[in-house]
Amino acid sequence: MNEQYQPQAIEPQVQDYWEQQECFRASDDSSQEKFFCLSMFPYPSGRLHMGHVRNYTIGDVISRYQRMQGKNVLQPMGWDAFGLPAENAAINNKVAPAKWTYENIDYMRNQLKQMGFGYDWSRELATCHPEYYRWEQWFFTRLMKKGLVYKREAEVNWDPVDQTVLANEQVIDGRGWRSGALVERKKIPQWFLKITDYADQLLDDLDKLEGWPEQVKTMQRNWIGRSHGAEICFRVEGYGDLEVFTTRPDTLMGVTYVAVAPQHPLALQAAATSPELARFIDECKNVKLAEADLAVMEKKGMPLGIQAIHPITGESIPVWTANFVLMDYGSGAVMSVPAHDQRDWEFAQKYNLPMKQVIAPLEAKTPIDLAQEAFTEKGVLINSGDFDDLEFDLAFKAITKELSQRGRGQVTIHYRLRDWGVSRQRYWGTPIPVINCPSCGPVAVPEDQLPVILPEEVEFDGVGSPIKKMQSFIHTQCPECGGAAERETDTFDTFMESSWYYARYASRFSADAMLDPEQSKYWLPVDQYIGGIEHAILHLLYARFFHKLMRDEGLVDSDEPFARLLCQGMVLAETYYREDERGAQTWIAPTDVIPETDEKGRIIAAKHKVDGQPVIVSGMAKMSKSKNNGIDPQVMIDRYGADTVRLFMMFAAPPEQSLEWSDSAVEGAHRFLRRLWKQVHDHLLQGVAAPLQAQDELNDEQRELRRKVHETIQKVSDDIERRQTFNTAIAAIMELSNAIARFVDHSELGRKVMQEALEASVRLLAPIVPHITHVLWEALGHRDAVVTTPWPQADAAAMTRASVDIVVQVNGKVRARIQVAADADEDTLLHLALAQENVQKHLEGKAIRKKIAVPNKLLNLVVG
Repeated sequence: MNEQYQPQAIEPQVQDYWEQQECFRASDDSSQEKFFCLSMFPYPSGRLHMGHVRNYTIGDVISRYQRMQGKNVLQPMGWDAFGLPAENAAINNKVAPAKWTYENIDYMRNQLKQMGFGYDWSRELATCHPEYYRWEQWFFTRLMKKGLVYKREAEVNWDPVDQTVLANEQVIDGRGWRSGALVERKKIPQWFLKITDYADQLLDDLDKLEGWPEQVKTMQRNWIGRSHGAEICFRVEGYGDLEVFTTRPDTLMGVTYVAVAPQHPLALQAAATSPELARFIDECKNVKLAEADLAVMEKKGMPLGIQAIHPITGESIPVWTANFVLMDYGSGAVMSVPAHDQRDWEFAQKYNLPMKQVIAPLEAKTPIDLAQEAFTEKGVLINSGDFDDLEFDLAFKAITKELSQRGRGQVTIHYRLRDWGVSRQRYWGTPIPVINCPSCGPVAVPEDQLPVILPEEVEFDGVGSPIKKMQSFIHTQCPECGGAAERETDTFDTFMESSWYYARYASRFSADAMLDPEQSKYWLPVDQYIGGIEHAILHLLYARFFHKLMRDEGLVDSDEPFARLLCQGMVLAETYYREDERGAQTWIAPTDVIPETDEKGRIIAAKHKVDGQPVIVSGMAKMSKSKNNGIDPQVMIDRYGADTVRLFMMFAAPPEQSLEWSDSAVEGAHRFLRRLWKQVHDHLLQGVAAPLQAQDELNDEQRELRRKVHETIQKVSDDIERRQTFNTAIAAIMELSNAIARFVDHSELGRKVMQEALEASVRLLAPIVPHITHVLWEALGHRDAVVTTPWPQADAAAMTRASVDIVVQVNGKVRARIQVAADADEDTLLHLALAQENVQKHLEGKAIRKKIAVPNKLLNLVVG
């Protein structure tokens, strides 16, 4: 082998070997124990970023480890290829979205291969391929027949210039992100899937997901939001019943106003005779739908000049319209109890509305100070007539019973979850397989006419969707009556494609079915899923929903898609900028900066490489284009090789925590690999050593290195398999490397021990740095490739210690250290401890009242 480690030379050769040998092609032989490892597939944006690299390295380490455990591993890769960024690129670069997407896929595929990721490329898919979305369309038509699909008008953010719906994050200061036009709240027909029909299953089955982080399960529980409460009817003269839902019927006697959404029929009715109210409702068209925005925005409202009748007291209560009440949540109306709800309190404070305390603290039934904030805790009822002195549970039952008897309310369960709107007024997406007939209404496209193919050769100007202007696409015949009809020109939300792609990997070679039943049964559920916490709610919730839909269609036989979930943290990097005379910030790439550090390595100042002038150090932030602090993986691969990047990614932080990019740490990872290479090279100067035999007699130093080897095997195995703390696994291997460096024994037995230690190091590192270990394993005398060799097993006999160091304490303070036989009993420990001069000194004149012994660790003498 070469004396110098040269990753740029060896890595392409190793990758060629894997490809020629088809090392990562999964077998469909269901007699083998399988392991399906999947990282969330990327959007083909053009280049990998460090977030991708971290995600996919974690998945590759797990996959390679499981392969060395002898399992049939499936680790596929594909492309979440539809979506808005391709349309934006088409506008900016004057290139069709399809061409831009396919070129990016080709480039990114090559980058993934350069990183050495062991994917089964035979199963590659792209969601923009008709062969993929054909089955999505087919499944949608099945759901239509089962009544799980419907179309209704829904409010959206509408850009009147670009003639398209905008997501909440695309509305900036009330204007469209691209056109700058004032965004309108507009009702348009939208397609929905009845995810609410599965709300209970989605919630209850979270308890089955033992391999998921509690944080993610909590986020999903909150999003589904099952609430036990009451539906209450307030009567409004000339309108009828105004229904509200509340989880706090115990506060009903404290209602001082009712608030409805600006789009509520009651508000629109009142606005018909009030220009001022009509103007207010029109202003509210620009309100964002996101609840996070609603929580912090200024709360505004107007009285409708209408009174509602309290369902128990019969009192008249004013009805207001308020911008924080959403029509799509519940009934679009809320009962407001400002004394006991902080949002209601803020609104009442602003508009000088009355507050009535009806709940008092349990420990003291006294008035509270409503001048500062609302009292939102559960307590005991006051000022509530017949319900006074009841605590929450009893008050809940008594008040809902009274409402039921009066026909003014009932106990019910309410969900925060709303049905999934799956249609988008965009071009680059899966065409919704529906034909709109003037006589028959919406009709599903027949199976033999699928797929409905999205035209890819289009002129794209960014104003509306091209297919909405394409008569050849739109005009067709109704499958039922044969009359003239039009195709649906909306496309699917891209969450549709990403909600079932994992299952298609398992049936990638099935041309005549969405999923192959035998392969689905074998491969699913996914054993390990890896992706960012930002997908904890929507993507994962929709994928769980889709899996249950496929189960009920007989396509899969499990309840959940992903058995174990790992959410990796973000990759952070330093940020730098300069300000111009107007205070505008120009962000400067870390690669263009010369940092100055203190004695602890912290950056305290920096200069620009070009002009040598100072730049402002802004601290660590997530790598992003907006702050120009992304590090191009390709640059790192060219400089250090893929193995160094992989090693740094796995060593710098636990996988679920944020990782701080550090050039010096990357260099440190590279030094470690050079050191490992040199250790193997120096050992092989005398040739490959023979394997150790059971009867070989080892001296103390040789036994000590063997013990370290097998303790390391045991720890690394546990760290990767159970704990998934790859950084501590690498730290343990580095400690073993230090022990190897200290071991100087060129005897025959010494070289055998060294051979075993180096082989163990190489195999333990093989999932993490697969290129260098491939070469080193071959150099150490093996004909089989390390990628196919079994994972090392810890030898219990080798880990047995002849002697151990014991800490001796007196009243919890360390007074001595002694070395004893590993199997020494407590009497022997006490005898040796009492012989220590420093122990005797602290026992003088005192009686030993208690002895606490921790085997092989310490002996504590409690005296007094």
